[in-house]
Amino acid sequence: MIVFDLTCGNDHSFEGWFASAADFDRQQQATQLNCPLCGNTTVHKGLQAPYVNTGSAPQAPQRGKPAPKSAAAAAQYTNIGAEVTRLIEHLIASTEDVGNEFPEEARKIHYQEAPERHIRGNASREEVEELRDEGIEVVAVPVPRHLMDKPH
Repeated sequence: MIVFDLTCGNDHSFEGWFASAADFDRQQQATQLNCPLCGNTTVHKGLQAPYVNTGSAPQAPQRGKPAPKSAAAAAQYTNIGAEVTRLIEHLIASTEDVGNEFPEEARKIHYQEAPERHIRGNASREEVEELRDEGIEVVAVPVPRHLMDKPH
């Protein structure tokens, strides 16, 4: 298993786990990778520090605390989990769940065949791309299971 620091076309940073470097390359070329924040499929490996064996006793890595470039950079991501959770809860509370009918309902709203309203639902990556190709604005939002199971 290999872990890469990734960046999307909108400069969002996130982590990806892959079976090998070749697996990352294959998924990247097939546009199977997307940003968990914005859904952007332009994903690149970020800069990573190589591991150098100096022969000294290994130090345990500090998981979950990347070395910030500055105090401001560290503060920027301090509460991101809570911020994302609040955003997702707001989206759930202020949209209508149309489930698997999302692509069709989005088209009906776009072409003024249904009343305009804010909706959410399920769509495959291909369906999202088709909607975008038609000029329909769609945002992919990863919703954690614990929020999906909450009654809305």
